Amino acid sequence: MSRMKGLIRTLRIISQPQVIPLSRGNKGSSYQCLASATTTSGHTNVEKPVENASSEGKQTGNSDQTNPPSRSIRGGPVSWLSLVLLIMTGGGLIFYYDREKKRHIEGLKAATSSVKQGPSVGTAAIGGPFKLVNHDGKSVTEKDFLGKWTLIYFGFTHCPDICPDELQKMATAIEKIKSTAGLEIVPVFISVDPERDSVEQIHDYVKEFHPDLIGLTGTPSEVRQAARAYRVYYMKTEEEGSDYLVDHSIVMYLMNPNMEFVKFYGKNYDVDSLADGIIKEIKQYKK
Repeated sequence: MSRMKGLIRTLRIISQPQVIPLSRGNKGSSYQCLASATTTSGHTNVEKPVENASSEGKQTGNSDQTNPPSRSIRGGPVSWLSLVLLIMTGGGLIFYYDREKKRHIEGLKAATSSVKQGPSVGTAAIGGPFKLVNHDGKSVTEKDFLGKWTLIYFGFTHCPDICPDELQKMATAIEKIKSTAGLEIVPVFISVDPERDSVEQIHDYVKEFHPDLIGLTGTPSEVRQAARAYRVYYMKTEEEGSDYLVDHSIVMYLMNPNMEFVKFYGKNYDVDSLADGIIKEIKQYKK
């Protein structure tokens, strides 16, 4: 009986887990529990390590300083997706602006082309009665040009470049019209600077361009009336005493034999297009 109790006591001791220290640190120790058991043959087998007994101690001990808790990793202020969206938005705005700009430019070109190549506007509210003085000092009205095709240009003799260029273009165009179509066109120059463009000044000026060019001037009120009739803008600029320039419309007006407005030609016309345009209008008028 005493042997039986001793055997049972021995089995209990063997079957209880034993704690064996594995390593020691500065502030704590790690232990591992080994469990022993007896087999049916009476031999004792050592089981594999079950758990680190002091793992929780490590988490509150020295490991808090050496291994800080993990943190969730967040992206920077601008993520890749945001950057891509920003680039796409900027590219879209640039594309839209460029497309609208091109469309606006095309619209302006189309409008210019329609004015240049469009049909005659017929009897518009351009033209009317006027009373001026020609380069020979003779009084002239619009009635003196009845029965003739007339090409009228407004300018001034002190104009540095635009007026001479336009008058030279006019003179060359009417010569081409005469040689190619046999049509007579009367060129007329009306001054918008009556203070300086006297009869003598006009006389010397028009003869520099064409022998048939008629120069007209008058008092400020008479010139103003003629300019209003033909919807011509003019104004003094950069005035320094008697030296100044005159800003004005750069247009030639084609008038039929009844002194009715037919068509205007801007600075964008060259000699050939001007001559061809006038011939076309005259042929259409005669039909």
